Amino acid sequence: MTELALMDNLWVMICAVLVLFMQGGFILLEAGSTRMKNAGHIAGKTIFTVGIASLVYWAVGWGFAYGEGNAFIGLSDFFFGDFSTADEGLVGSVDFFFQLMFAAIALTIAFGGFAERAKLSAYIVFAVLFSAFVYPIVAHWIWGDGWLADLGKQDFAGSTVVHLTGAMAALAATILLKPRLGKYNKDGSANDLAGHNQVYTALGVLILWVGWFGFNAGSTLEVADAFFGYVALNTQLAAAAGAVAALFIAWAMTGKSDVPTMLNGALAGLVAITASCAFVAPWAAVIIGIVGGLIVFFSMKFFDKARIDDPIFALSVHGVAGVWGTISTGFFATPELAAMNGGSAGLFYGGGLSQLGVQVLSVVACGAFAFIASYILLLVTKAVCGGLRVSEEEEIVGLDLSEHGSYGYPESMPGNEKTGA
Repeated sequence: MTELALMDNLWVMICAVLVLFMQGGFILLEAGSTRMKNAGHIAGKTIFTVGIASLVYWAVGWGFAYGEGNAFIGLSDFFFGDFSTADEGLVGSVDFFFQLMFAAIALTIAFGGFAERAKLSAYIVFAVLFSAFVYPIVAHWIWGDGWLADLGKQDFAGSTVVHLTGAMAALAATILLKPRLGKYNKDGSANDLAGHNQVYTALGVLILWVGWFGFNAGSTLEVADAFFGYVALNTQLAAAAGAVAALFIAWAMTGKSDVPTMLNGALAGLVAITASCAFVAPWAAVIIGIVGGLIVFFSMKFFDKARIDDPIFALSVHGVAGVWGTISTGFFATPELAAMNGGSAGLFYGGGLSQLGVQVLSVVACGAFAFIASYILLLVTKAVCGGLRVSEEEEIVGLDLSEHGSYGYPESMPGNEKTGA
């Protein structure tokens, strides 16, 4: 193996570990955004569902996504075990490990729609089904040898493949599970079931922000010419712009500089730039982030009024911002960067409607497939588990106790006082 190939493989492995560390960010984000009585459950289910995703993706997911097959699905390379080395490019095992981390992130996003009311058994069954039959197919369409790849779809690190796919599964779950107890009143007004720890939420966002450099910059898959630095620059600018824009729109519209909205704005900027980080100029990354921060505020309000209970705002942050990020590439992709990364220029650079049309088509096709497939698989999960949702009593008590028999914060819960605390 040449020295350059060795550096490429080392770089991608480091980035894969960064993406895995994003799961820690999701644990803190989701736990902090929900109530104390469910914190241990949220932390634990994130770890074991990453385990399930890993096993399923190894067995069949990689083969469906990247195996030889047809325009719809891959049909080879199941039970991955490639130990070969290469003089150039990535060895198979490094490529597999990096792509596995993306599959696990998509599943964690999907589970945002389950928060505080789903059975543990439902998490287990759906983790298997989503990791086998939803995420890999979308990945094949865009990053494998699928039909959208043939059309020239641009999604550098996964605004569509990871974020929109996960969000559409979350939407299907929120619809089937229905809102949490006490979320909405009879007149349709919403109650604020506030998360128990904004510090956890902020730290979770920061960990995700750091991990995103593995997500986006790592998707260069090489160190040659250090183009990953440019991708990282665009990623940072979009995240920063999203945070600032969300803070100011919340301040202007409500009179308060709402912290959760600002944090979601940062994530929306990150999600939005994920598709276009290698295709756009830095000024465009700022615009993409600003729009992401603005639309996440209005999207959160929209879903609340529609009585769609989304505890960690996965639909707004990953879904709506993922749609914007995918489409924005069709507006802002420059000819030079598109040529470097295998795409076409956007509308604002003389590319016409061609690339924009492909981007819009991919949003509609992938969003519809992920939602419909997830909805059907959730009905299968419901039948297997005897329902998706815990009982009212179990939900009131909290999933820590009802599903696991212990509290995430035992010293803080009634009847669990410890002497000397």
